[in-house]
Amino acid sequence: MQDWIDTPPGRYLLRWEQDQIDAAVANVFGYHALQLGLPALDGLRANRMPSQWLASDCPQDLAGAMPSARSPRVASPRAISLITEFSALPFPSSSLDLVVLPHTLEFCDDAHATLREVERVLVPEGRVVITGFNPGSLWAMQQRRYHVYQRLGLGRPFLPETGEFLGFWRLRDWLQLLSLELESHTFGCYRPGMRSASWLQRFEWMDRLGPRWWPIFGAGYVLVGVKRVRGMRLLGPAWKSRPSRLRKSVPMANYQPVAPGPSDTDCRKQDECR
Repeated sequence: MQDWIDTPPGRYLLRWEQDQIDAAVANVFGYHALQLGLPALDGLRANRMPSQWLASDCPQDLAGAMPSARSPRVASPRAISLITEFSALPFPSSSLDLVVLPHTLEFCDDAHATLREVERVLVPEGRVVITGFNPGSLWAMQQRRYHVYQRLGLGRPFLPETGEFLGFWRLRDWLQLLSLELESHTFGCYRPGMRSASWLQRFEWMDRLGPRWWPIFGAGYVLVGVKRVRGMRLLGPAWKSRPSRLRKSVPMANYQPVAPGPSDTDCRKQDECR
């Protein structure tokens, strides 16, 4: 993925995703935020949480974080904080307020386990931001055409070869199974799959018409999920609780005193006298 980002279509997609993520995380409040993977994108720069971490599952990212003269790659705007398996995060349950997954589920070993782990570490009402390639876009069609030509020994891939591209509707079903409610989503990058920056610039007009005429055929998507905890009740202090059944008071105006009747002792004395 990092090598593909260095290409003109990769930089074009990266700019669009960066703008969308900045808008999605700007108003997410809390204390702890985490980004998993893709160091070339700073998904937490617009957020104001005091504790922010960038995690990677590849030790080579530490060596390739800074560009060199031999390999002028896109530099990581944020230092990598930890190397970990995304399916086993070193954070306690309900400890993170925000998790950003830029193409993480597409290139990790187990997407299901990673998403379950993200749900575990999120606090109730915590947010997860996910980006991915759209399998129904023009870019994905060009990638499928490459797989056909590959059998003949022709062509070259347009998108990264490794990884499994997850459709938006499929990912939405995964979120529902994990009690992650879909809060918002957007598609973008409607230009056709061109390898040249100049040709991509010529089709800039498609980005203006795409959201209106073919909204679900963008090359990439960004969605925001919220962790909902069902069946939670907020209990108030005990001194504020009211009894379920209150005793009704009898008004004094309607009170009628009852004359006391004879006791059992008086009845026995009368029987003895008889």
